[in-house]
Amino acid sequence: MIEAGDVRKTFTVRERSGRLRRTRRRVSAVDGVSFTVAPGEFVGYLGPNGAGKSTTIKMLTGILTPTSGTVRVCGLDPSRQRTALARRLGVVFGHRTTLWWDLPLRDSLALVRRLYRVEAGAHRERLDELTALLDLGPFLATPVRQLSLGQRMRGDLAAALLHAPDLLVLDEPTIGLDVVSKATVRAFLERLNTERGTTILLTTHDLGDIERLCRRVMIVDHGRLAFDGSLDALRATAGSGRILVVELARPEPPVAVDGAVVERVEGPRQWLRLPAEANAAAVVATLAARHEVRDIALREPDIEEIVARLYQGEIPYSAAR
Repeated sequence: MIEAGDVRKTFTVRERSGRLRRTRRRVSAVDGVSFTVAPGEFVGYLGPNGAGKSTTIKMLTGILTPTSGTVRVCGLDPSRQRTALARRLGVVFGHRTTLWWDLPLRDSLALVRRLYRVEAGAHRERLDELTALLDLGPFLATPVRQLSLGQRMRGDLAAALLHAPDLLVLDEPTIGLDVVSKATVRAFLERLNTERGTTILLTTHDLGDIERLCRRVMIVDHGRLAFDGSLDALRATAGSGRILVVELARPEPPVAVDGAVVERVEGPRQWLRLPAEANAAAVVATLAARHEVRDIALREPDIEEIVARLYQGEIPYSAAR
């Protein structure tokens, strides 16, 4: 569905050097990124601000032309076949809307139908389906400017999907949403991918979206692809280990178990960090044999913590490849 081969994008930046003079400097926003996305995948594309995420998305959608390298999306060259690609692509930018501000949502979606030249019968069928899935009915007659942020985002998703695209590209689709609206959008995207087989590429700073939805994650930093794999692979190779939370029958000094380190003690509850290679079952068996245990829980490493440590350089990207 997506093929990117050694893609690079550089910009010329003018900077003041003295009172009247300006100098030019070349900035590499994307520096040799290569990856493929197969049909039906749900991929998270992560990176700190300025890492090159948005530039990559703009090249995939035909807004920008690569300085060098090759990009193919749905079998098309995005920069040269942008109109043809638009018929097979849906795009949602969380910080911008594609809807008409003063028109009711229903009329905005009717205009989208004209733009994509969707046949009237197919439009009605698709709109009815999206209205049910996204619960658009209560505000279809409401002007877009009067919609809440969550309602507008659902409207934008409907607009992006009215022409039944093969690929959906999302840039911060849950930004600023409340818990209920966020859950609605996530559930819809999960269903769209699993039941309809729509390929989805998601960029976001909300790692809850990534954990809930994505089976594969790509991390870009300083314009280069630093990690490409599953969340489990990221957790395992980043060396964060797991946390075993043990509640004893009574408060005790930190327990001593080979292969585990007590990080925190609060009354009868203790938090033990297990290395990634540690056998959790053996640790639990040892604890049960030596102590009276009331409750126990095993927690996977927090993906947000791992990604933050990668961004901050505490974990080398080479360890996460």
